[in-house]
Amino acid sequence: MMKCGWCALFLIFIITICTVVAPAESARSLKYRRNVSPNYLLISSSTSTEKYAVIFDAGSTGSRVHVFRFDRDLNLLQIGNDFEFYLATSPGLSSYADDPDAAAQSLKPLLDQAEAVVPQELRPQTPVRVGATAGLRQLSGDTSERILQAVRELLKSQSNLYYKAEWVSILDGFQEGSYMWVAINYLLGNLGQEYSSTVGVVDLGGGSVQMAYAISEEAAQNAPKSTLEEDDEYVQEKDIKGTKYYLYAHSYLNYGLNAIRAGILNLTGGHGNPCVINGYQGTYEYSGEVYKVSPPPSGTSIRKCLAVTRKALNLDANCPYNNCTFNGVWSGGGGDGQKNLYVASFFYDTAAWADIVDQSTTSVKIRPMVYLAAAKSACATNVNDIKAKYPHLEDRNMPFLCMDLVYLYALLVDGFDIDPLEEVTAVQKIEYKGSEIGAAWPLGCAVDVLSPSKSHLLD
Repeated sequence: MMKCGWCALFLIFIITICTVVAPAESARSLKYRRNVSPNYLLISSSTSTEKYAVIFDAGSTGSRVHVFRFDRDLNLLQIGNDFEFYLATSPGLSSYADDPDAAAQSLKPLLDQAEAVVPQELRPQTPVRVGATAGLRQLSGDTSERILQAVRELLKSQSNLYYKAEWVSILDGFQEGSYMWVAINYLLGNLGQEYSSTVGVVDLGGGSVQMAYAISEEAAQNAPKSTLEEDDEYVQEKDIKGTKYYLYAHSYLNYGLNAIRAGILNLTGGHGNPCVINGYQGTYEYSGEVYKVSPPPSGTSIRKCLAVTRKALNLDANCPYNNCTFNGVWSGGGGDGQKNLYVASFFYDTAAWADIVDQSTTSVKIRPMVYLAAAKSACATNVNDIKAKYPHLEDRNMPFLCMDLVYLYALLVDGFDIDPLEEVTAVQKIEYKGSEIGAAWPLGCAVDVLSPSKSHLLD
């Protein structure tokens, strides 16, 4: 009996020590992982059913890291109080054109904090992907490749995450479009269903615009090969959440919002552009070129602006296919996968600048004609009055509001052949399990890279 009593006292002593020591260890972890919710660090206990993905978005204005956590069925799990860990830094990698090592090191603080979110035992099997977009594409010579190689060396030597050299790259046009399609359909709960239950996506960035939607197997078998240099094929097969999709996607380089401003200004030279707000005099720089920005002596004109914009879209380009969009590109043929269309990024942002949408609403039904109606008002505004009329408009976008709104209308109606009265959904975020998650390609990339049957994109 005496021995059993001593055993009981010893057991109580051990439990007390564990209870006191454990919070101290958690406190040290909290200090290190200061950007992670304390609730997550205190209750998290990783299991083999969890999967993580670390995705870097290396854009022209800055670099961003996203960490996502999934269950075995690829449903998002929370990291603390959110469904992703997110951290950003600026400037972007392209700002270090003369120093590739400095470019890579600019990602180190993001890498350290992202890796700290992933449980230590899961890091060797957690993929890390770096996708560069417009900024690196515009660098001359082998500059972009030298920067990417420096990033590869960083991940290889200073990270315990699962890394492949080919996962550090400039995203091609198909990847940009398809990842955004995956992200939006994932958040809407459409993946795993028939292709006809998915939505089409148009993502308007700064340097390019992407169209992506699912088509039937029969349409995929009859799809043409692209004749454009930057693309080898229009349709690729993807297996996501146990379902095979035939995905049409195309990226129109130089038709993003920032790029098309330069294109429209270039068409009128220095003689004044009918899309520029009345009273404005200045310059615009894009991709190393400087353009004069001013209206013509006759003033801003929405009719003339629309004509110039349609010319910039190159609607009359030679196209060897039956169904074409603009600039000689095959449209994908349409179908059920395109009947519900979500338009993202600058489609939403520009609508917010022009007060078309309430900024407290992150997803809204809108008709292309609404952009044209807003353009009529913006094009009639003088530079002295525009800030008062559009308080959400940043100074750098002020001279281009007329131009931007006209372009959004022309792109949808003339470029993608959308009826002016057809409703599309302009989206910034999508509700998911009671939270709002940003509609962006890194989530689609994470789902793609963790899908049991790898897609053609990552082979």
